[in-house]
Amino acid sequence: MVWLKFTLCLIIILFAGTRLARYGDAIAEKTGLGGIWIGLVLLAAITSVPELVTGISSVALVKLPDLALGDLLGSCIFNLTLIALLDILYRRGPVLSQASSRHVMSAGLGILLSAVVVGGILAGGRFPGLTLGWVSVPSILPLVLYIAGVWWIFRSERSYRLQPIEAISPQYKDIPIRTVYLRFALAAISVIGAGIWLSFIGDEIASTYAWQASFVGSLFLAITTSVPELVVTIAALRLGAIDMAIADILGSNMFNIAIVTPVDLAYRPGSLLSRVSSVHLMTAVVTIVMSLLVIVGLRFRQKRKAFGIISWYTPVLIGLYIFGIYALFKGISLG
Repeated sequence: MVWLKFTLCLIIILFAGTRLARYGDAIAEKTGLGGIWIGLVLLAAITSVPELVTGISSVALVKLPDLALGDLLGSCIFNLTLIALLDILYRRGPVLSQASSRHVMSAGLGILLSAVVVGGILAGGRFPGLTLGWVSVPSILPLVLYIAGVWWIFRSERSYRLQPIEAISPQYKDIPIRTVYLRFALAAISVIGAGIWLSFIGDEIASTYAWQASFVGSLFLAITTSVPELVVTIAALRLGAIDMAIADILGSNMFNIAIVTPVDLAYRPGSLLSRVSSVHLMTAVVTIVMSLLVIVGLRFRQKRKAFGIISWYTPVLIGLYIFGIYALFKGISLG
C-alpha cells in the first residue's frame, strides 16, 4: 500500500510540476522578471518545501538531527547532479554554455552557505559564546545570508532587465495574466501538497524497512524530497527555459541550506550543528566542489560536447555524487 501511495505522489508531481514550469515561464515573460529570478526564488521555494517539512519533522517528532541534515545536504548534491542529467538530455550543446553566466552569483552564494554549515559543524559545542539559547549563530547565519543574497541578486537582475535586450516574440500572449497566475497557483499547491505527502511517505518507507537515521534513510529521503526539482527542471528544459531550470537547481540548494535555521529552531535539545555527526562535513564539502564545477562550466563556456554526447563536467558531477554517497555509507569524515 505504501508503494502505491508513493507512485500516486510521483504521478501528481509529474503532472503538476510540468505545468508549474510552464506557467512559471509564462510569469517570467509577462512580468519581465526573467526566468532566473522566477526559478531562483519562486520555483526553488515551492520545490524545496518537502525538505523543509522533512527537516522539521525529523528533529521535532523523531529527534533525529542527523536525518534532517542528511536530507538537506543529500538533496543539495542530488540537485547539482541534475545539471549533469540536463546536459545529457540537452542535445544542442553543453547546457551550462547555453545558460546565463549570471548564475555564478547564486552558485557562489550556495558555496558561502555550505561553508557556514561546515564551520558550524567544525565549531561544534566548543564555543559557548556562539549560542543564543538553544540555537547557534552558525545556524542562524544561513537564513540571514540567504535573504541578503536573494535581495542582492534581485537588484542585479533588475539592473540587467533595464538594459536594452533583443525583442523576443511572446509565447504566452494568448493566455490572460490572471489565468496564468491562477494555474500557476493551482500547480504550486499541487506540487507542495504532493511533495509534503511524499516526504511523509518516504519517512514511512524508511521506518518500515528500518532505514531511519541510517545511510539508506538519509539517501532515500534526499532523493524523494528532490523529486519536485527533478520534474520541474526537466519540464523547464523541454520548454527551452534553460535559465529557469538552472536557477531552480541553484536556488533550491540555497533554500535547502537556509532551512538549517528553522530546523535548528525546531530542535530544542540544543544546537543542531553541534549535535550532528562529522560525516556531514564530507557531504557539505562535496556540495561546495560541485558548485565550483558549475561556476567553471558557466565561466569557461565549452562549445561542443565530447563525442557529441556529454560535456566535460557531466561525468565529474556524477562521480562526485557517487563519491559523496559512498563517503556517507562508509562514514568518511573530515573532522
